[in-house]
Amino acid sequence: MNLTAHEQVLVLELTRALSSSLDLTEVLARAQGILTQLLPCDYAALCVSRPERPGDYEWMGLGAPGILFAHYPELATVGVARATNQVSSKELKRNLLYLRCREMGLPLEHVLAVLLELRQDWHGGFTLYREQTLPFSEREQDLLEDLKPYLANTVRNCRMFEHEAMRGDLLDALFHHQGAECVVMDPPEHEKLRTPGATELLRRWYPEEMKADDSRLPQELREHLTRLLTPGMNRLLSVDTWTRSGLKHDLKVTFVELPEQRGHHPWVLVLQECSRAIPIPEPWRQKLSRREAEVVQGVLRNWTNELIAEDLGLTLNTVKTHLRNIFPKLGIESRTDLLYQAAWRQKPG
Repeated sequence: MNLTAHEQVLVLELTRALSSSLDLTEVLARAQGILTQLLPCDYAALCVSRPERPGDYEWMGLGAPGILFAHYPELATVGVARATNQVSSKELKRNLLYLRCREMGLPLEHVLAVLLELRQDWHGGFTLYREQTLPFSEREQDLLEDLKPYLANTVRNCRMFEHEAMRGDLLDALFHHQGAECVVMDPPEHEKLRTPGATELLRRWYPEEMKADDSRLPQELREHLTRLLTPGMNRLLSVDTWTRSGLKHDLKVTFVELPEQRGHHPWVLVLQECSRAIPIPEPWRQKLSRREAEVVQGVLRNWTNELIAEDLGLTLNTVKTHLRNIFPKLGIESRTDLLYQAAWRQKPG
């Protein structure tokens, strides 16, 4: 959307505030005043699910009264407050949520919310509340949608490194970050540190470049970082993540802007090697022979029958015969159904 000169200044101030710390509470406190200038509201709230319990939310309020969070599970079961102009004033006054909020001293009139998709196993939401009768405009809805990637990236980055941020020296803490390899850059070219396994990981994915100089970041990663540093870059979630595809695995590189460190603004590249396959549900393994399970794993990598046959050293007809035997064993009708059922069984309960 087209922003006024004043809105552009506020958005720039907001992005700086959102990258000023890896402590989410601290970041929200710094961003609150700027957000309420961009999107006037009485208060706002952020909720983030917990990875181990996707239905359990951690709440952080930007001026929101604690009673809202204490009673939110109850309020969520009785209805939804008015979002912009979708409900008339007469209908609203008969709404159970509206009436219950007033009983608790929360005279909510308007709500504007966006879902923050952060990772496969957890997500969040950001909501603005108004007690006055002035509804949120379509322009304000569009503006919040435009801000959604910034909010989602901030929550993701804080959650990714919140434990490291609590330690004295962030860069030293990143060196010991578990679950991924890291390269910390002082843009555009200077490298500050890399974790012990980062070089070996990069050698596997960029053998030619790393053979020539394994102390230098591969060119396509350097170029991607340079693009992120370009003023006015639209910072979408997909832009902050680079994926290089392989046969059985992908290399996922997440670019995270760190808070200022001794006058510098470093970035960390989080390198993760991810399997391309959907895992085989354990109950399926118990019904299949070892070779049938290997064929299913090939399907779950989205391989063709020809590629499965080549990888397992089988004929194409043998692979097809295995699949004809596999489908009835699993109660599945087709290859597409197998992919769907396997993915569905990975969802948290």
